Amino acid sequence: MSHLSDAASKPPSLKPKRFSTGVVGLDELLRGGLIPRKAYLVRGGPGSGKTTLGMHFLAAGLANDETTLLITLGEPAEQVLENSQATGLTLDNIHSLDLSPNADFFTQMESYAIFAPAEVEREPITQQILEKVQTLKPQRIFIDSISQFRYLAANDFQFRKQVLSCIRFFLENQATVLLTSEYSPESPDSDLQFMCDGVISLQLTEDRRTIRISKLRGSAFRNGYHSMRLTGEGMKVFPKLLPRKFRREFTAEAIPSGIPDLDSLLHGGVERGTVTIFSGPSGVGKTTIGLQFMKEAAGRGERSVIYTFEEEVANLLNRSAAIGIPAQAMVDHGALSIVKVEPLQYSPDEFAAIVRQEVENRETRIVMLDSVSGYSLTMEGDDLVSHLHALCKYLSNMGVTVLLINESETLAGDLKATEGGFTYLADNLILMRYMDRYQDGRVELRKTISVVKKRLSDFDKTLREFEITRYGIRVSRPLKDIDGILSSETIKLDREKD
Repeated sequence: MSHLSDAASKPPSLKPKRFSTGVVGLDELLRGGLIPRKAYLVRGGPGSGKTTLGMHFLAAGLANDETTLLITLGEPAEQVLENSQATGLTLDNIHSLDLSPNADFFTQMESYAIFAPAEVEREPITQQILEKVQTLKPQRIFIDSISQFRYLAANDFQFRKQVLSCIRFFLENQATVLLTSEYSPESPDSDLQFMCDGVISLQLTEDRRTIRISKLRGSAFRNGYHSMRLTGEGMKVFPKLLPRKFRREFTAEAIPSGIPDLDSLLHGGVERGTVTIFSGPSGVGKTTIGLQFMKEAAGRGERSVIYTFEEEVANLLNRSAAIGIPAQAMVDHGALSIVKVEPLQYSPDEFAAIVRQEVENRETRIVMLDSVSGYSLTMEGDDLVSHLHALCKYLSNMGVTVLLINESETLAGDLKATEGGFTYLADNLILMRYMDRYQDGRVELRKTISVVKKRLSDFDKTLREFEITRYGIRVSRPLKDIDGILSSETIKLDREKD
């Protein structure tokens, strides 16, 4: 009677409890986890991570004081447990039922009964499963792999009937079931996909692992292919970044650089939560200008991070010290983090997850990508613009100021803001160029800076010369009597003093 009363008093809008898979990123794709008392198929080729996912599923149950059962039909249970514990999973109290072939089949030259369809009903395998489940009443069951059941059936119809009956038995005993299948073009598993309530596919290619959910009865889920990695700590899933899911309240205040003439050029600085592209040739000072904004942020007690894809961290620190930017002290005090990212080290989804941790766990307020061309190497053939768009939009929604360093191929002459077609991302576009200047009977190579675009405020349209010295960055007053600097025409300068 009390049970009925409790059920009646349960709010109708209360969502059913979810079972965690033990993999945080996968739970995110599943909108919280697996719905209890349903059967789920994990499919993939050899080495794709099916068993690893299943063991995460069981370990999550143990952590929640649930009774769990591992049933192995191929690899010995002892070996599965040993391999899983090597990744740090806690599996001490797991129950197992090892139905894999033992050495007697070979040494005694006996026929293995599991491959004899005529003797299926006399075979103790089914009885062992039945007794184990009825005795333990496990909340979670992992079968590795259900494909072995095909050898118990005379044909596909008998296999389908047997698996359906097996699944129904598990569910009637209040278990949530995870099954693995070994599919290939020669041995498809479309019948198993129809039978199960959810389907999770793992794919392994030459340079990447991906995971995809194609079916989840009774629930919405995140579709598409998402990055996945098998590490010494088990499986990690990195969902594709959906910027619209993230938003943080912030004031779009101007963030100054601390250099009066540069801030005057920008009418106060760049706004919080905007994307600024510094575009120019190699060595012109793009990273240094970005560091100047971070130096000023450190004075306000804010944290910044630089992801450098080309320059070594030590070189960047040494260069900063040589021009009066105390980057090492900023690092020591936690106001700055400089992360070296090797080419092809991460997939775009993995890199986005790293950035999210910085922003959401460490309250980072400025993020610099140095440079976009280096970042593009992590794409592994993916579309640069779509991933960069998602990352920048996420950061903007979270109130983070984004600094993108873009390397132009030309030192001077005809100018392109960017070569990758991502200029539209810029709320602020700052161009830095070389020019030749005649002074004291000789021609010198000088640097110029100008603002081409600023969405949230007006800006100074003048062109200014700047230099980087051991005392810091120095920006001059607007240049006069000059034209052709943004084209391949000859630059004309007034040789008289301003």
